[in-house]
Amino acid sequence: MDRETLARPTDHAALRLWLRLLTCTKLVETRVRASLRRSFGTTLPRFDLMSQLDRHPEGLRMNELSSRMMVTCANITGITNQLEQEGLVLRNVAKADRRSFIVKLTPRGKRTFSRMAKSHEDWIQRIFSELSQEELRHLYNLLAMVKLSALKFRPEEIINNGGS
Repeated sequence: MDRETLARPTDHAALRLWLRLLTCTKLVETRVRASLRRSFGTTLPRFDLMSQLDRHPEGLRMNELSSRMMVTCANITGITNQLEQEGLVLRNVAKADRRSFIVKLTPRGKRTFSRMAKSHEDWIQRIFSELSQEELRHLYNLLAMVKLSALKFRPEEIINNGGS
């Protein structure tokens, strides 16, 4: 049972929409995770870390990776250790701060990630293939409005009056 099924027709439209967004996000993520595992024997966090490094060929500090991926430094260290053992990333001591490390993709890592990224793009296009280009643009713009609204929302400004 997905989250959207939990909604009742009498629930507010915004609540039903939120549950549909969660359901769609989870479905897409599940498909991508399975495809990465099946096609490349890898995980989404490993793909995400390599994606960050691909965008920053100069390399990133471990704490920058942690911040960008919104996971703990311990998680980044574990993933980096695995990728380094496989020859996909290289970890060097930062010149400016000898206590931190800069992580970069190796040439092999760049080639591997390039193949994964191409497949990932194909999977995403196939998942959204039922929508026309116009529908994709429209949905994208609507979600931009949702994003702006969520950024404006400040929970600390809500006066506690029984949860409403």
